Amino acid sequence: MGYRTLLRDHRGLLSIAFLAMFSSSLGQSYFVGLFQAPLSERLGLSAGQFGTAYSAVTLIAGFAMLRFGPSIDWISPRRFASTVLAMLLLGVLLLTLSPWWGIGLLGLGLVRLCGQGMMSHLGNTLAGREFTTMRGRALGLVGMGIMLGETLLPPVMAALLAWFGWRELWWLFSLLLAGLWIPLLWRGSWPKAPGKRPDRARRHDGPRPFRERCFWQLLPLLMILPVTMTGLFIYQARMTEDLGSSLAVYALALTGMGLAKLPGALLGGRWVDRLGPARVARLYLVPYVAALLIAILHGGNAGVWALMVGGGLAMGAQESIATSLLVRIWGAEHLGTLRSTLTACMVFSTGIAPAILGVALDLGASFTSVLIGMLALLAGGWGIAQPVLATPAARGG
Repeated sequence: MGYRTLLRDHRGLLSIAFLAMFSSSLGQSYFVGLFQAPLSERLGLSAGQFGTAYSAVTLIAGFAMLRFGPSIDWISPRRFASTVLAMLLLGVLLLTLSPWWGIGLLGLGLVRLCGQGMMSHLGNTLAGREFTTMRGRALGLVGMGIMLGETLLPPVMAALLAWFGWRELWWLFSLLLAGLWIPLLWRGSWPKAPGKRPDRARRHDGPRPFRERCFWQLLPLLMILPVTMTGLFIYQARMTEDLGSSLAVYALALTGMGLAKLPGALLGGRWVDRLGPARVARLYLVPYVAALLIAILHGGNAGVWALMVGGGLAMGAQESIATSLLVRIWGAEHLGTLRSTLTACMVFSTGIAPAILGVALDLGASFTSVLIGMLALLAGGWGIAQPVLATPAARGG
């Protein structure tokens, strides 16, 4: 069954999950970064102080994901979505209207938690849990919601800043999202609550990822891409300088990354359905490995383009692979718990990794050496995950 049939038969559920992924744009780093200067001025913080505060609220949001993310395993998805949307809009109001920096940072934390965290959690969990034979394709399709935001919003927001202030743009985008959500919340094709809330005596009956060895073995493989790509984004100036390229080339290559995610998501979803997530997990990082080798050995504009396009292809495929693996090994009934744990780990690691990378650069490491280290980490994570990927549970045997 192809994508056309999937869209025809499950348009309602896919629309909900797709909109959830697109709505996560409001809390994504690239969106907040577009308004870093006015946000810093509004909160009375320097650029460095804003970066520190941003990292702090991001880490707190990661802990909150561990606490509230599993509730999607027993709360009605419609209720979950309406609560997250309400808290997201509240966060926008606190961030844009509060005269006190502390309340403003609380608003930023809610935007990060409910935007990047809970909205993407909702979209991925719905697609991963409600679809069986077409799970990979469904995850690939809904993942395009994030790609749409990454490709469309930066140029649109930059253009609209000529006519509106930054606060007005936040309000307009929030109203747009609310206008898209209200009809779906009112008349959408929502699935029922997947289960009942576990009582205190049975709250530990489900999977406990942090106490399971196979989860820790999979984690480096699934985190290496977001961690290293975050480093490339944060230190783009140093990367282009050391590789002999320019920020103008990087900006164009960033658009190429966004476009590369589309075939990555569609092909990755199809291959997950045909071959199984374990087999695809062994191979989906190959474009990124090739990109790292080109950047290390050749450098220049070709190296920057390779990193962005190779990373985009792999990033497009990762969500369908990761979610399908979690379902294959632990089952769909606990997907909320598993995905919230994985998301929290990624939030922690992407918050800490830039600091570690910054220390290495400050100590005199060249960016080529950093790329070699990234390649070594990738090889190590791939090797650690192989025993799990070879088990009958991961292969569906």
